[in-house]
Order: sequence, then structure tokens, then C-alpha cells
Amino acid sequence: MRSLLLFLYLCLVRSEGVGASDPSLPFMEYLDENHLVCLKWGFDDVQGTITFKFVVNTTGWVGFGFSPNGGMQGADIVMGGLGSSGSYFKDYYATGNAMPVEDTEQSYTLLSLNESDGQTSMSFQRAIVSCDQQDFQITAQPIKLIYAYGTTDVISYHGARRGTKEVNLLNYMARTTLPNTNFLSVTVENITVPTTHTYYHCKVMNFPWLTTKQHIIVVEPVIENVDIVHHMLLYRCPSFVTQPYNSQCYQGNMGDACFGVVATWGVGGGVMDLPENVGIPVGGDDSDTFYRLEIHYNNPNNVSGRTDSSGLRLYYTAQLRQYDVGILMTGVVPGMNINYKIPPKANQFRSYGVCNTSLFSEFLNPMPDLKVFSVLMHTHLAGRKVRVGHYTSNGTQIDFLGLDENYHFDLQQMTNMGVIKTIKQGDEILVECTYSTASRTGVTKMGLGTTDEMCLVFLYYYPAINVTTCQSHPNTRHPSMNTSDQIFGGTTTPDQDEIAAHERLLKTVPQFQVIADDGLTFKSYPGGMIREMMKTPTVTCNTPNASSRLVTSWIVNPAGVILLLLWIAMM
Repeated sequence: MRSLLLFLYLCLVRSEGVGASDPSLPFMEYLDENHLVCLKWGFDDVQGTITFKFVVNTTGWVGFGFSPNGGMQGADIVMGGLGSSGSYFKDYYATGNAMPVEDTEQSYTLLSLNESDGQTSMSFQRAIVSCDQQDFQITAQPIKLIYAYGTTDVISYHGARRGTKEVNLLNYMARTTLPNTNFLSVTVENITVPTTHTYYHCKVMNFPWLTTKQHIIVVEPVIENVDIVHHMLLYRCPSFVTQPYNSQCYQGNMGDACFGVVATWGVGGGVMDLPENVGIPVGGDDSDTFYRLEIHYNNPNNVSGRTDSSGLRLYYTAQLRQYDVGILMTGVVPGMNINYKIPPKANQFRSYGVCNTSLFSEFLNPMPDLKVFSVLMHTHLAGRKVRVGHYTSNGTQIDFLGLDENYHFDLQQMTNMGVIKTIKQGDEILVECTYSTASRTGVTKMGLGTTDEMCLVFLYYYPAINVTTCQSHPNTRHPSMNTSDQIFGGTTTPDQDEIAAHERLLKTVPQFQVIADDGLTFKSYPGGMIREMMKTPTVTCNTPNASSRLVTSWIVNPAGVILLLLWIAMM
């Protein structure tokens, strides 16, 4: 809890420029990589009002909104500016990739709008819980924010002056400032990307010698070709991997055995700042450890002649933090040899992967409480939703560790949960991925290809333990699978009832749970089961009750931030 309070003070201290310090609005995010678009916000309580200050390096019109999937369709948008005849500001909603339509009910209140030093600053307010059907509901889950702007006050097509970023507005975790400029550069060097839809490139390397243990505290993506680099994973290798490698992944090289996740990045993501009490260990006794950088290139147009030098920049410090970070890979085992079939023409189809932490006792005992602070979810093109359920040892669901009801293939980033969640020994983690294959005519398999599917969730936690992987897959050789194999192995297109029956069958057959440690010791456990998952919480338009007023207004009082987090921590 002390670390969370420290975050709140840190977020009040900012550098000069678009994001200069504004103590009346304690939270801030740049929405673009060049720091030209800045959003600041604060709220008086979780069922009251939320205030925004949107600052853009332009003297033209500016637009900001909330989107279900990062695009225009269904977005809730405000646009405004300061023209020759004064300020203008309106609430809109988008029906598609066209000029948004003016909202029947204007739910946003303009507080101020001004231009200064080539910047437009627009402050406005709305209710957190809105009863307007054309408004996007702000919840305590990550929300995809969109922005656009022009160079004049004529609102027209924005061209490339647009973007999106996923932010948890109500459970925000502030960023820290780098104490120094020491970093490790982990990149490929001028590799040729082949003319194939999907290509995985791996570089196995060891880092420059660091005589004492250091902590990596920031992971920054270095992306040369934003249109084809889809995601990157940095793995720690077991001790028997001692030779470098720089070529296509999974070709039988010794580096294929590197599976201890150190860092992740997905398309649409940005810099990963770790909480101020944790760091990723590197150097010291591990200075001779090898690492594998894996980059997934998505080249759907089979463009030839492309070279790339992308990768990661790892900022580190000798000032060790309290805890080492661990990353636990959960979900469905992504094996290409598992006969796991997602049927075609499915409006929705759910896959499940379970992790029972009681099995960790064979790797360490006792297991410390794992404090989860961030999550990264990953599927491919058919993915539509990802949910991560958290259960006690007796099967009662506690909460969700992660939720994305509007998953988008081109917007995958690590999300800070804001409130630390604790996994105790014996707890279960259940990952549910929902796919839509309505436009597909053939079976979709689990695999590495972009048109194959995955169902993975990476949990960032502390303190680190030696378990790196905890996944499962259904026993597809179970006798009850024979009927489904006949249906989906033929040429007849299954109907929705057959698809639903196949989903239920995969959910009820026994699960094989696979657990691995950082030394690549794998153990498999049959007999796992998929529990029922509660419905996703929904937002209602009820009048705020007395309990929601525990936190008095802190929009103009930064000290009230502490009261808010104390309240959240007790929930």
C-alpha cells in the first residue's frame, strides 16, 4: 500500500512541455509517442464526475473520445477548438469511419478552452456513470482512448493526425521517472523479413557483463517497421543454452528451449514502466545467462525487400528495489500438435486454460503470496474477448485479474491494474478467450501463424518465483471427442447448435495442466477442470449511494488521492 501512495505523489511531478505539472488533475498520460497529445484527468468519486484536460500541439480543432475497439465505430467523442468567432465544443458519437453525428443529449460540460504557444487546451467534465445510450460507460477497467486533431478550425478528415491508447482511468498506476540513462539494447540487426504472412525471428544472445545484480525498471520498444512488427517476447534461457543464434524460430535450435518470460510488447503498446518497488533482475550471478528475443512479423501483403532492426531497450539501475518481478504465462498451451479445433462460422466460441497453483508445491513450498500488478492478453485475428478469472482453492470466484470485452488484434499492450491483486497458494487462474470465426470456412487451429489462434495471458507479479508457465489444454483424445472429430473433420459446415455443443464438450473433458520452471523442468497433470466464470460486471444508472460518497472531492485537493486509494484497497 505504501508503494501505491508513493505513486500518487510521483504522478504530481512532471516535466515541462505539454504535460507540465497540474496538481488539480493528478493523473496524466501522453497519448502519442511524440508527446504532442496529452490527457490529464481527475475524479471526485467512482460514481460522481470525471474532469479532463486535453492538450494538443495545434491551433486547429481537437477531438478526444472513448472507443469499444480502438476505432471509430461506436465511439463517444467530443470535439472543439477556438476559432475566429470564439470557442466551439460538442458531444458526438460515431457510426463508422465518417464524420461523427452530434449527440442528442450533450452529456459533456465545457469548463475552459484556450490557445497558447501553439497549443490548444480543452477542459471538460462528464458523469462517470451516464444514462445516455450514446455515451461510452467509464468503468474501472482499461478503456481504449482515441484522439484526432486538425491544423485549422474546419473539422475535416484528420489523416495521420490520430491515434489510440488503452488506459485505466479509474484504477490508474502512475509512471516513475528514470534515475539514469543506463540501458541494454536488445535488438535484431538488419534482418530480412521474408515474403510470408507470418514469420518468427529469434536472436539468442547474452548481455554485456554486469558484475553486480541490477534491476531493469523500464522496457521501451524500438520499432523500425510499425506496420509489420506485431509482438515481441524476451525470454531467459536455461543454463544449458550457451551459444548465440540469429535466425528463424523453432527450427530445432537449442535456443528454442528459452521460455522464462522477461519482458513483453504487443502492437499498440508503449513503454512499460514497472512499479517503484519492483525490478527485473539482471547481471551479478546471472551475468553469463543467455536470452532469446522473439519477434513476430505480420506481413499479410507478402511485401518483399523489407529489412528490420527492431527490439527492446532495457533501462536498468544499480539501486535495487524491494522485489524481483516475475511473469507467469497462463492460458491454453499453444502447441501446434494439439488437436484443438475452433470451428468455422462460429459467431462466438470460447476456449479455456486453467492454472491450479496448488501444483506449484512440487516446484517450491510454501509459495509466497503473489502480488499481481499488470497483465498482457494475447490472441490472434479471431480473438474478440479475453477474461481472466481468479478463484479460491474451493472453487469460489474472487474476482477478475483481467478483462477485455473488446479485444483488438492491433491493440495489445501491458495494462496496469491499478489495484494490486493477491494470488495465494491453492488459488486457481482461469483464462477464457472468445473467438469469432463467422467469416471463415475452415477449422482454425492453435498455433503460431497469424491465422492460427492463441489464448495467452501474461501476469506480472512479485515476488518472483521459479515457476514460469502454468497452462492447460483439453484432453482431445478423450473418447467423448469422437463425435466432434467426425463433425469438424468432414466437409459439412457445422450449425450454431453443433458449435455450441463442441464448445461445451471441450470445456467438460479433463484438462492436462502443464507447469514449467525457469530451468525448463516440465510437469504435466491430468484431471484439471474448468469452473464456471461469473458474468462481467455491468454499469448501471443508479443514483450514487452513501457508500460511494466515502471519498470527498479531491479534484482540487491532491491529498484526497490517498483517501481514494485507501478506499479502493479496502474493497
